[in-house]
Parts: sequence; C-alpha cells; structure tokens
Amino acid sequence: MSIFEPDEGTLVVLPSLSLPQDELRRITGPLSYEERLLFLLLTLRKPNVEVVYLTSTPVDSAVVDYYLSFLDDPDEARTRLQMISLDDPDTHPLTEALLRRPDVIARIRAAIGGHREGDTASGTEDDGNGGGSGRAAWMVPFVVSEYEERLAGVLSLPVYGPATSLAHLGSKSGGRTIGGEAGVPLVRGFGDLRSLIEVEHAARALGPTSKLMVKLNNSYSGLGNAIVTKDDRPLSSCPTSFSASDESWTTFAEKVAERGAVIEEFIEDRPLYSPSALARITPGGSYDVVATHEQILGGPNGDVYQGCTFPARQEYRAELGAHAERIARILAGRGVVGLFGIDFFAVKTDGGYRTLMCEINLRIGGTTHPFGAAILTTGASYDPETGMLVHAGRPKHYVATDNCASPALRGRTPGEVVKLVNDGGLGFDRESRTGNVLHMLGGIPKYGKLGFTSIGDSAEEAAELHRRTLVTLRKTA
Repeated sequence: MSIFEPDEGTLVVLPSLSLPQDELRRITGPLSYEERLLFLLLTLRKPNVEVVYLTSTPVDSAVVDYYLSFLDDPDEARTRLQMISLDDPDTHPLTEALLRRPDVIARIRAAIGGHREGDTASGTEDDGNGGGSGRAAWMVPFVVSEYEERLAGVLSLPVYGPATSLAHLGSKSGGRTIGGEAGVPLVRGFGDLRSLIEVEHAARALGPTSKLMVKLNNSYSGLGNAIVTKDDRPLSSCPTSFSASDESWTTFAEKVAERGAVIEEFIEDRPLYSPSALARITPGGSYDVVATHEQILGGPNGDVYQGCTFPARQEYRAELGAHAERIARILAGRGVVGLFGIDFFAVKTDGGYRTLMCEINLRIGGTTHPFGAAILTTGASYDPETGMLVHAGRPKHYVATDNCASPALRGRTPGEVVKLVNDGGLGFDRESRTGNVLHMLGGIPKYGKLGFTSIGDSAEEAAELHRRTLVTLRKTA
C-alpha cells in the first residue's frame, strides 16, 4: 500500500506549520514538528522515488541516518534525497520565509530538475505527475495556505492537498455543512457564528443543556476550544474552561469575530470515545478510507490531541469507516485532493454505539505520521472489510504519541536516544516487522521531547511495547 497516489517521482515535502501562529506558540518545540513528515523518507524504498525535504533549520544527520536505516540500501537511497534548510530558526511559518529566499528556491528548482512551464499548482487540474518536461514532481505540504499555493506557483508544481479556495470545507462550520450533506450524524449545534452575540443566540437556541463547547473555525489540536458551564447569565459570565491556558473571553471573542466559530452541545455521556478516520482523495478524484484510530486526548479539558491507537474499537469501526467514506465522496466531488482526518465521538447506547461527527481536518494531521510509519515499515495493507492493517495474513496494531517528554532527555542527542532505544530491545525489528519508529527527534536536546509509534502484532503487544518505551525514556539517567 502506498500513502500517496501517484507513488513515484519527486516528492517536495513542505512541513511548514502554516497555521494560526498564536496557537503555535503554545506548543513546546514547534520546529521539531517539521520533522513529523520525515517518515516520507521511507518512500525512498521505491527506486523511482526522489525526496526533497525542506526545513527551517538543518535536520541532525543522525536523524536522517535513522530513517534511512529502515531501507535495504541506505547509501543508494541517500543519492535520491536532498535535505534543504533555510538555516534560520526564527522564521515562521517556513513557507512564508521560503518565498523571501530566492537562493533557496533556486536550489529547490535544481533539485526537481529545473523550472517547468505550463504546470498547474492544483492537484485537481493536473494528473499529479507534474506534467511538462523534467522529472515528475509534486509538493506534499503539511497544510495548504496562501503561502504554499504561492510557492507552488513559483515552482510550477502541483500540490497534493486541497486548494485554499476549498479551505472553508475543513473549517469547523464547513465540516458541519459537509457532514450534513453526507447524511452523517452530527453533534447537536450550530455553525457559521461570527460574533459573541451570535454565539449567545445559538446557545439559547440549543435549549436546556448544562455544558456547551465553542470552537474556533480554524484551530488545531483542540487549542481553539472553550467549554462553558451554562446558567442564566451571558456565556462570558459563565464558568468557562479554555483549552489554551492564556485565553480569556476578551481574546476569544476577537478570534470568533476574525475566524468564525461553532457551538455544540458538550457530550457528558460515559463511556465516551474520540475515534477518527483518515481518508485520501487522489488527484484523479478517487477516494478511500485508509485507517481509523482512537485518539488519545489530554489538556485541561481533555480535548487536546496527544496521540492515537490503531485501529478504532471494533464495536463501531465499520460504521466509522462508512461515515468517513460518505464524507470523502462529497469532498472528492468538490475537488478536494490529499490526506485528511475526520474526528468523531462514539457514545454507548443500549443498542451498541452511536457515532457523531465532530469536525473535518483538511490537512495532514496527528494520525498521519503514525499511519505512514506503520505501513512503510511493515509493508502492511489496509483491509476495508475488517478495518485492519495486514501483512502476510498477520494484523498490525500500533500506539503512538507526540508527547513523550522528560527532563532526563534534555541535553541528549538524537543519536544517543536512538541507541538507547535500540540497545534496550525496543527498536524496530525488520524480521518480525514490530517495534518502535521514532519521530520529532530534533526536540530532544533542547526540550527533552520526542514522539514514537509502537507497532505490534496485537493490541496488547503494541500497548506493552509503548509502556516499556515510555518507562525507559523517562527514567534515562
């Protein structure tokens, strides 16, 4: 199974966090998040693939060596890889800074075989292979903003991602619209709210409910959420818990006016699960669901993404996949291209489980790199009938985190941590196709933080490997 289609040519990987910068500042070690897409170096397993990977600062050579070590011939694969850096840690987002660097743009052009005339910068108008003369090439961004589209235009590259003209479909309000059009059950609420007054009116229209959630249209990892315990007073006077610790109703209201928002009933049913589906739409308009996950959430409100497990629970996995496929069909019809995630709630009922769509994230998300690492290391394929990843008749499970942090790791080098994991018998075993795949290693020296995906042949094996790895990394002397 390939993570992209087409699956050959030159991938220009652009992991720029072109997202609301006020939320980005709340993340520890944001530059290390540019390394979450390094699993794409494993696509060099195919001899007809080349990778150009762009970053703000140089990636430690030990990190590059680590990813290439998963391949049969690391030295040969290295000849098809170019790591290009701005060498500037203070520029955010990366793509915006790249547009001001003609010298770096010239290096990218040289890496992809020169500037090609006549190509489009939209995956919906191209066959995905770049067209024109020179090698087939396309841009793989973390998220598509005006900056990515401008850079794609400068480089004459098609983009494996949705055009910015379609970005509203991935907003919280747009997601509710698409979910409704697809006939997928939604959390009860209202979208397209543009002021605190509109939020107040919508809260009253929801009727009697003790808690409400207000979500900014364009936010990520739950950092644009507020949970309100409702009473007879205006919402801004009610007890409120913001997911971002430095938020207030004054600042939040300004963001509602700027970005728009939705308001939804806060579901207090227990047990309550937070599964998600990962889907893909190709430049040709084909669509499929490639994985389902259980999200691991944390933060003060329990709504900030921390990691995931694969697959989603069996009790509602099939329903989740069916809902996601209906949404993907609608989005494909609108011209969306790329990988994207869909978040749900799953609530226990007398007759089983009820799944409700929460939001659509039209970008590479937190479950993408664990999924990519799992399929590119194990060679497993997704079976839509069972919702499992399978290799040689054996299912694969995994548990992933982006948030393994310990003071004991601070000051260590990525190479030291890779050796620690391997020496502890926790590394990836190519024969059994189980073990850990590390990511975000660049955050270790300064922040003592990294992520990893623990792959096993059963849910229990993956969970136990994950537990042992956390203990090992956090106890490092």
